[in-house]
Amino acid sequence: MSRSIRIDAVLIQAVIAGALSFAHLHDLAEAAGQTGWKAWAYPVSVDLLLVAVWRRLRTERSKLAWFWFLVALVASLGANIATAGLLDLDHVPAWLRILVAGWPALAFLGGTLLAHTPTDPAPASDREPAPRPVPVVNRPEQPEQAPEIPTPEPAPALPQAPSSAVTPKTSAPAVPPALVDHARKVATEHRTRTGTDIDTATLRARLGVPEDLAGAIVAQLA
Repeated sequence: MSRSIRIDAVLIQAVIAGALSFAHLHDLAEAAGQTGWKAWAYPVSVDLLLVAVWRRLRTERSKLAWFWFLVALVASLGANIATAGLLDLDHVPAWLRILVAGWPALAFLGGTLLAHTPTDPAPASDREPAPRPVPVVNRPEQPEQAPEIPTPEPAPALPQAPSSAVTPKTSAPAVPPALVDHARKVATEHRTRTGTDIDTATLRARLGVPEDLAGAIVAQLA
């Protein structure tokens, strides 16, 4: 299904203005001594500079972009005015010939600067304000309180025994009769060999018995 072509008045106006400007630039370049294909290259150079400026202005409204926009506009508008009868194209002045001859280098410089100059960041007023960080307040942690432990009441003091109380004496250990007989033989042998009665320490060492038991045996031997 074919679509109907809608005629846009603005588009037609742009085509007419571009064609006339293109022709005026060609005529001015040819009058300034640029003949043949060189005369047709000048309007192309001016239009390409305008395109480069338009692309730069879409992303950044810098002084550099506006400067080269004015340069390209003066070149295009100046050619339209010069070919409107205000300038004798048969006798072009020398300064205009110099401008036309130097235009390619000027257009190349402008296009290079527009293409390779880094864009400036957007001003602070155009950018969205960054959200302000919410300050974090560090609250001191409350120490946990230990549960209260009831203090036990002190036990009543027991009555102490008087210091004059008599300490019961321990009873002497019982000595087996067989051990007494053996100790008597050891004591007799010791008296025969040394001529003295055996003491408690020696008897204890010979029999290998505790000290209290040795003392009880010596008491029975006496």
